[in-house]
Amino acid sequence: MENLEYYKVFYYVAKTGSLTLAAGELMISQPAVSQSLKQLETALRTKLFVRASRGIRLTAEGELLYSYVAKGCEQIALGEQRLKQMLNLELGEIHIGASDMTLQFYLLPYLEIFHERYPAIKVNVSNAPTPETLANLRENKIDLGVVSTPFDQREDLCAVQVREIEDVFVAGRKFIQYKNHMLDLQELEKMPIIYLDGATSTRNYMDAFLVQNGVHIQPEFQLATSDMIVQFALRNLGVGCVMRDFAKEYLEDGRLFELRFNRIIPKRHFSVVTNPRNSLSAAARNLMQLMEADFGEQMEIE
Repeated sequence: MENLEYYKVFYYVAKTGSLTLAAGELMISQPAVSQSLKQLETALRTKLFVRASRGIRLTAEGELLYSYVAKGCEQIALGEQRLKQMLNLELGEIHIGASDMTLQFYLLPYLEIFHERYPAIKVNVSNAPTPETLANLRENKIDLGVVSTPFDQREDLCAVQVREIEDVFVAGRKFIQYKNHMLDLQELEKMPIIYLDGATSTRNYMDAFLVQNGVHIQPEFQLATSDMIVQFALRNLGVGCVMRDFAKEYLEDGRLFELRFNRIIPKRHFSVVTNPRNSLSAAARNLMQLMEADFGEQMEIE
C-alpha cells in the first residue's frame, strides 16, 4: 500500500498479459512498467509474473492478488464513470423543500423545464411550510428550499429573492356591500375571517401587519391550505386572507372580489434559500441557475 500506482500497473499488466500493451494503456514507457512491477514484487517479497510463450502470465500468488486488485480498480473506474455522469447531469438527484404555495405558483414550471432537459435526475420534493423547510435545510436534509418571506434569515443561510407576491382579502356576493369601497383595516374585526392555521410565514406576516396597525381579529375559520380558504370564501362563509394567485381565477370571473383598504398591505417575495455549509450537487446548481437567470431577465424587463 506504500504506492498505489504500482497496483495500477500490476492490474493493467495482468489484464493485458503484456508489458507493452500495459505501457500503452497507461501511457508510460515499458521500462517504467517493468520497474514498477519489480518494486511491487520487492515490497511484497514474492514473484507475481513469469514469462510465457506469448508475453507473461501470473503466478499463483499473482492470481490471488489480482482477484482483489481487479475489483478495486474496476470500482474506481466505475466511480469515475458515475461521477462524470453526475457532472454531465446524466445521473443524480435533488432534494427540495417547498410549501404548497411556492410549489404551485413558482417552483412547478421550473421543475417541468428541468425534467425535460435532464430526465435522468431524480427530484425529491418535501412539502412543508417555511419554518419546517428552513429547519430541514439547516439539518442538511434538503439541498435547497423555496420559501415565502418573511422568515428567520440568520447568517447561516443564503437567500435570493425570485418573485414578488401579494396578500389580499377576498369575499363573495354575501359581502357585496364592501365592494368598491375604501375600508379601514379596523373593519376586519367585524368580519368573519377565514385564515390559515398553524405556523406559516403567510399567517405570521399578516398577524404582524394587522397588530402593527392596531387590528386584532378572531378568525371564524382556520384552515390548513389556501385552496380551502378560497373554497370557503366562494361559499360565502367569510372573508378569506390568501395570496392573490390562489384567488386569481375567481377574481377575474367575478365570483370573488378583493377588499380595498386605506393601508396598503406590503408585498412579499418567494426566495430560494441554500445553506452555504452544504455543497450543492451539479444538478442542484443547474436548477438554481435556471431560476436565478429567469428572475434576472424579469428584473431587466421591469
